[in-house]
Amino acid sequence: MAKKQVNPTRMELTRIKRKLVTAMRGHKLLKDKRDELMRQFLELVRKNKEMREKVEAGLKVAAQNFALARATMQDEILDTALLAPSQEVWLEAGEKNVMSVMVPQFEIKTRSTDESNIYSYGLSFTSSDLDIAVKSMADVLPDMLQLAEIEKSCQLMAAEIEKTRRRVNALEYVMIPEMQENIKYITMKLDENERSSQIRLMKVKDMMLEQTHHYSDKLAGKEIPDIRSELEI
Repeated sequence: MAKKQVNPTRMELTRIKRKLVTAMRGHKLLKDKRDELMRQFLELVRKNKEMREKVEAGLKVAAQNFALARATMQDEILDTALLAPSQEVWLEAGEKNVMSVMVPQFEIKTRSTDESNIYSYGLSFTSSDLDIAVKSMADVLPDMLQLAEIEKSCQLMAAEIEKTRRRVNALEYVMIPEMQENIKYITMKLDENERSSQIRLMKVKDMMLEQTHHYSDKLAGKEIPDIRSELEI
């Protein structure tokens, strides 16, 4: 039996059949989208793991270098050297479409392309340990931004995968079976109506034959004239 009340008409049957074809096509497209999203998501997860390990290792080295620089320099000199940076850095954020998911794209822009501008102090009053520490921090910055880009992309793609999975399940386990059940119900009703119409037509035909040839008199036990004898006369 159909799960909801439907009109057992041929027009409704045609409409549900068309709707079923569209639903099955949409189910296939959503399933392909879910599979492709899962493939790209797993690639991003592996890349995210590699980038996180790389960034954590770079930050660890930078922290060690800064600790060494602080140990070899006075605090006043170190604070003064890092007080006013000479290089200006800003971030440009964009988006790209990955399977209808808008994932971020980060790009670093600097005021000057000269790598030596990362040192905002004179080399006469500072140690080489500080130079190494500043360089190690500058080197790890692009990896940190790339890691942030990948992690945000993973979050957005995970949400889209979950939403697509719910849609696929709704089509596969609710809508498509319900439409198939409705088609079966309407088909059975139409066949039943067709059989009922045939039975009514046969009954009307029998009634007309009874009225024409007086079959009711024969059933009542009365004699019916022999048609052959009448023809011989």
